[in-house]
Amino acid sequence: MWIHEVAPERLAEIFHHYQQALMPEVAGKGSEGRGTWKEVPQKEKSRMVAAARLALLELESMVNDQAPARQYFAQPGEAEWGC
Repeated sequence: MWIHEVAPERLAEIFHHYQQALMPEVAGKGSEGRGTWKEVPQKEKSRMVAAARLALLELESMVNDQAPARQYFAQPGEAEWGC
């Protein structure tokens, strides 16, 4: 599953990048008030990584809920009959 291939740390970093890019500019400040990922305090980074981890878990549970509960039975019309 692709969700297992995404590192929560990388997702948090990417989210931070786009959050900063989409924030409206504060009058008179331009983009200088926005920090890069390296400038984010470690405590806030940890919180963002934890949120990313929870988001990935939620996405995984949504995908798993959609999987058929009884996969070992053939779907209607798919069973092979005869010898």
